Amino acid sequence: MAYPLRPITEDEFEAWARMIADTYGMDRSHQEIANQRAATDLRRTIAAFDQDTPVGGASLYPRMLTVPGAVTPVAGVATVGVTPTHRRRGILTSMMRRQLTDLHEQGLEPIAALRPAEAAIYGRYGYGPATRGSRLRCEKRAMFFRPGTDFGGGSIRLVNRAQALRQIEKVYDAVRTTSVGWPDRGEEHWKVRFFDEPHARGGATSLRFALHQEPDGRTTGYVSYRHREARGNDVGTVVVEELAALTRSAYAALWRYLVGIDLAPWIEYEGAVDEPLQHMLTDPRSLRPSTVDRLWVRLVDVDRALEVRRYSAPLDVVLEVDDSFCPWNTGRYRLRADGDAVSCERTEESADLRLDVAELGAAFLGGTTLTSLAAAGLVEELRPGALARTSAAFRGDREPFYPGGWAFPLY
Repeated sequence: MAYPLRPITEDEFEAWARMIADTYGMDRSHQEIANQRAATDLRRTIAAFDQDTPVGGASLYPRMLTVPGAVTPVAGVATVGVTPTHRRRGILTSMMRRQLTDLHEQGLEPIAALRPAEAAIYGRYGYGPATRGSRLRCEKRAMFFRPGTDFGGGSIRLVNRAQALRQIEKVYDAVRTTSVGWPDRGEEHWKVRFFDEPHARGGATSLRFALHQEPDGRTTGYVSYRHREARGNDVGTVVVEELAALTRSAYAALWRYLVGIDLAPWIEYEGAVDEPLQHMLTDPRSLRPSTVDRLWVRLVDVDRALEVRRYSAPLDVVLEVDDSFCPWNTGRYRLRADGDAVSCERTEESADLRLDVAELGAAFLGGTTLTSLAAAGLVEELRPGALARTSAAFRGDREPFYPGGWAFPLY
């Protein structure tokens, strides 16, 4: 290879990390580099070198991700970049192939996931958009809650960062295990998720933290947010970083609190496509949504991946899968599911559906439907009725949602 690949060493880490940050036009402080190093296993990094200089990089982070009916290990992909001087030379493709091949050959995580900075790149490597988000711009003057909205008997308390983190972690862990698309977070991930140096605030204030507490003192929800002052044509805005709640009343009370903040006519928030807030208001048009892709999923080993999750209806289907990037996946699989009994094995039987591995990744978390992919010409039904049955079995009760920032493994 013109640009050999290998893991980086301790002495190379900072230059490698700053090279990747430069590809995104980002400045990284010494603290940010230290936080990233604490979260990084050097053995799971890749660097492409031009002589002794790193010119491309990527890394994997072991995470636990909630999927339909289970919590399972995934390989979180991040810190992916190629320096502008070495674009269009096949470096990214070689790094992506090395990552997936190593996962397969070593029998590691059967699923890879990432939050891409650019959506047009990763489909060629077999990733599919598995979760979406709804970017809400909320006009506060029109946000009135419907009569009978349950705000409970709790209260909202503003707390400092140290107090908040102790409580937030408990709420997050309770929510994530039942929320498809939510990853676990260790101490190193929390440091990055709520990193708050001035240059990282996007012109807004430092983070504020509000907790929802029940009359008995239990914390059942939280919201972190910033204030962005009015400047020029921009009006004052409350920018919500993250909101999570264990109960319906805690969720409603946190939103009532945000709506009541003075001197900020707008709220910005990126939540789930089926965010409950839209149904709690008398005027749902006070929320102005735009839909964006968030977490992309790649099935490293189709059979192992499909056995991990559970299905919403009994299923017995033969899938013919094409995978040009990871050819070990190409073939037919018989997927059988009935409650917790799930098996996926190679077969020579006639196929019921034909699709690319990227479409399986898109449908894996139960959001993107196989029927919608078929309508776009991306899934072919070979046996009448198989498409509707399989699509319904893959579907979840709620839209999956990934709550972190764009760098999946660190948030």
